[in-house]
Amino acid sequence: MASKSSVLSWKNYYTLCKPNVVAEMLFTAVVGMLLAVPGMPTLQPFIFGTIGIALAASSAAAVNHFIDRKADALMARTEKRPLPSGELTTTNVVTFAMVLGIGSMLILVLLVNTLTAILTFLSLFGYAIIYTLYLKRATPQNIVIGGIFGATPPLLGWCAMTGEVHPFALLLALIIFVWTPPHFWALAIARREEYAKVNIPMLPVTHGVEFTRLQILLYTILLLCVTLLPYLTRMSGLIYLVSTVLLDFVFIFYAVLMMRNKDNKTAMKTFVYSIVYITLLFAALLIDHYFRFTL
Repeated sequence: MASKSSVLSWKNYYTLCKPNVVAEMLFTAVVGMLLAVPGMPTLQPFIFGTIGIALAASSAAAVNHFIDRKADALMARTEKRPLPSGELTTTNVVTFAMVLGIGSMLILVLLVNTLTAILTFLSLFGYAIIYTLYLKRATPQNIVIGGIFGATPPLLGWCAMTGEVHPFALLLALIIFVWTPPHFWALAIARREEYAKVNIPMLPVTHGVEFTRLQILLYTILLLCVTLLPYLTRMSGLIYLVSTVLLDFVFIFYAVLMMRNKDNKTAMKTFVYSIVYITLLFAALLIDHYFRFTL
């Protein structure tokens, strides 16, 4: 039977992986894999592509913990993470991140394909280093520019199955790219005082809450336009079209509600819905892929 300290240690390493975030990314990657082929996927690239992408995302999350450790210690939302709380050392975290990162590259190169490995590495490096180390503290547009790296999972999944960068895969990445700002800015509004405390220039800190609410509304409208593209390009059919229109109008409703209510509670409700939104949107893509109805 494992000791209490051993169980706690594994929980700390599990926390480093940001499992909720990685699970959402992995879901979109798996959807990308399934959309890339007409029927059931080939098992080897599907299984090992999933594992490799998951390890890479977890490695990037661990690096994020390492770089943000000082800021995390000052924010109530993150002060109990393994590094600020002293449960793990910086050596523990860096070693863990390196093992995961190297492992992911070996799996992708040897058991999937080289292009997926290269794109996954660029995504890992972009999020962990370019975004976390530089962009996050350099510009209020950090989440917009950094969103390029966070939008890649469905592209990586598609590439794992086909070995190519297909326009439809880029379209899936574009959807996540446009979704990311309204998703994260809703949280940033609710947590703006904490970001200001650690001098991270999130948009509501530098440009004010009213401006940020307007940007969220504009992005949700843009998202409606972008999410129509899978149907307009015949990538998806009627099931997806009906689903995305309903999901988008609810998102826009929440954005309008934020402009009216002007409280943190509504901002958090919008943030939570944004997670539900992207999950259901990709689920609709998948259902439509296997049960296609067209006008």
